[in-house]
Amino acid sequence: MGLIQLGRQEKDGAPDVITTTVEKAVNWARKGSLWPMTFGLACCAIEMIAAVSSRYDMDRYGAGVFRASPRQSDLMIVAGTVCRRMAPVIRKIYDQMPEPKYVIAMGSCATSGNIYDSYSVVQGVDRFVPVDIYVPGCPPTPEALFDGILKLQELIMQKRVFVKQPEQVKASLKV
Repeated sequence: MGLIQLGRQEKDGAPDVITTTVEKAVNWARKGSLWPMTFGLACCAIEMIAAVSSRYDMDRYGAGVFRASPRQSDLMIVAGTVCRRMAPVIRKIYDQMPEPKYVIAMGSCATSGNIYDSYSVVQGVDRFVPVDIYVPGCPPTPEALFDGILKLQELIMQKRVFVKQPEQVKASLKV
């Protein structure tokens, strides 16, 4: 059930035929070319920045090219405490990202609000943007972020591509 299946020639054993599905090829390309949005809000952002450094090298997972524009990004990593005044900004940036788009909530504050149970702190970014992967910790290490990226890549490989939507879904999207 791998991405590519090889057929062997009987004479020399060299690869002869390569077969795969379009869906697997598209998902493989998508998972290996994630472009994250630079969106650090608090101490978790330091760990996110460290993940790109030469010591950890996030590029080896295909997600190291941080973009400053939402129109060039397909992955938003929300790292840190989200205040109520920042929530509409995050939603606006999320809406500006092209499809397909993914969200990673990094750290306890982005995931659940952590210890800040007050009127000014949002108790999880999943209240206003859909989150695909949660990375636990306070602050989570770069290795924890890598684990989240690997889990997101597994999720991307399971997505359906080029599936025709039912008419009811198309009608609801136009409203």
